[in-house]
Order: sequence, then structure tokens, then C-alpha cells
Amino acid sequence: MLPDEQPGMDQLRVLKALTPEQRWQAARDLYWSVRRLKSAYLRSLHPEWSPAELEAEVRRLFLCARS
Repeated sequence: MLPDEQPGMDQLRVLKALTPEQRWQAARDLYWSVRRLKSAYLRSLHPEWSPAELEAEVRRLFLCARS
């Protein structure tokens, strides 16, 4: 992680104050936001793809993703 990507003290304090349920919801929200962004990006690259083709590619990319 780069130095400018490190969470600040205020961010850490907020994150530590979250309940496990709130953390889970934040993670879920982030996951679905990233999927929507990936779909929009692919749509910009392949405007001819149908919604089903876009969804299939997003699903494939997320199934094969590595951290």
C-alpha cells in the first residue's frame, strides 16, 4: 500500500466504531458499486454487447478475480 493510500486516524476511528453488521453492509455496498463500475466500463468499450453479455462478462471477471 502506498503512503498516500494509508487510512488516516479519523478513518480508522470511524471504521473501528462500526458494528460487524455495518462493516458487512459497507463491504457489500462496495462490492456492488465496483460491479456497476466494471459494467459501465465494459459497456463503454463494447456498446454492441447486450445487457446479458455484459452481465456474463462481469460475472466471469469477478469469478476469476484475484487480490
